[in-house]
Amino acid sequence: MSAPPNSRGATITGKGQLVDYIATGSKPPSAWRIGTEHEKFVFHLADHRPAAYDEPNGIRDLIMGMTRFGWDPVYEDEKPLALIKDACSITLEPGGQFELSGAPLESVHGTCSEVHTHLSQVREVAKELGLGMIGLGFEPQWRLQDMPRMPKGRSEIMRRYMPKVGTLGLDMMHRTCTVQVNLDFESEQDMVRKFRASLALQPVATALFAASPFTEGKPNGFLSYRSHVWTDTDPHRSGMLDFVFEDGFGFERYVDYILDVPMYFVYRDGVYIDAAGQSFRDFMAGRLPALPGELPHMGDWSDHLTTAFPEVRLKRFLEMRGADGGPWRRLCALPALWVGLLYDSAALDAALELTKGWTVAEINHLRDNVPKLGLKTPFRDVTVRELALEMLAIARQGLHRRGRLNSHGEDETFYLDTLFAIAGSGRTPAEELLADYRDRWHGKIDPIYDDYAY
Repeated sequence: MSAPPNSRGATITGKGQLVDYIATGSKPPSAWRIGTEHEKFVFHLADHRPAAYDEPNGIRDLIMGMTRFGWDPVYEDEKPLALIKDACSITLEPGGQFELSGAPLESVHGTCSEVHTHLSQVREVAKELGLGMIGLGFEPQWRLQDMPRMPKGRSEIMRRYMPKVGTLGLDMMHRTCTVQVNLDFESEQDMVRKFRASLALQPVATALFAASPFTEGKPNGFLSYRSHVWTDTDPHRSGMLDFVFEDGFGFERYVDYILDVPMYFVYRDGVYIDAAGQSFRDFMAGRLPALPGELPHMGDWSDHLTTAFPEVRLKRFLEMRGADGGPWRRLCALPALWVGLLYDSAALDAALELTKGWTVAEINHLRDNVPKLGLKTPFRDVTVRELALEMLAIARQGLHRRGRLNSHGEDETFYLDTLFAIAGSGRTPAEELLADYRDRWHGKIDPIYDDYAY
């Protein structure tokens, strides 16, 4: 979850500024970086209960415990709700999910090292507090009313608004976890090519990372329930963005989409002002009911960009948002997958060739069916499993051509091994979890907190 802006920036007087803001993200390939974000659930080891904020040995104590590693706390209403260090941040999702937003790094090796260091630090502090952490797409045992609520102004506004626009928005906020990777583009044309390839293939990634088959201790009939949750969260700000595949798509068309996304809030002087359901277009005309007569600043636009939740999101970089949270090896695999596909020109060409001719209806068919069927989802005369194997082969070739070596002389391709194993077996991580539930755990969910914790 994004932190409040440090500066309000220039006053917005026209749409061109909004387009230019996104366009300034364009970078030459030599400056492209990899930013990985991942969330995890925090629970008490004694009874697997979700950790609350203010309770003894809870989330607040976990945050402050991380300061021993050089993290500086960020306060809201005198409460520590985030941490910053160099180019990284640790933030809280509304239900207490602990999120690392990593630094922009040059290689997957750097990203994986960052993840390893972060999890090592978190484990040290959490163990002292009697806490554990687990990476899954959806909280496997506890009800929505059992989940804690973090004391964040932005989250309070969303909690009031979500039930007005969908039935699963509060579940999204409090009971889901994801891993995502943020990647750069060279130009508007490069952004369009990467957006189209990644959006078309996002359901395939969802299948490979599907790891949320349980709700309140029982199988829920889905492999990625997290992905399903997004289908009934808020239709105005989530989904597949069919217009990305239309002729003429570019920065301005995406800005038009974001301008039509209803607002959540305006941040002023340390306070989140409720503007839920109001229009940023009205804000630009000085007619925002929450702040009549006031014009927005670029900080407001930066904030508003974070309130849309499509499967791929554009800010001044592209965010791949289709994956369930998972174990360490899959946290490294996600950036490897998308870097291999999008950061090598021949691989990007191959990904676009793979998806060439796919209709918008077919892509939406994948998005609609993958949460339940995973790799077995039919597509034309094959299944998503075959698409995944071809996608992975392209990514592996792209990573090999990048030639980024670690200290052992290995390139980045081995981070894909876990995904090749999943696609080769035809069984998603969720199906492995269901097998454990049926066989090893004898229909009990509690063992998941031991077997799958970090």
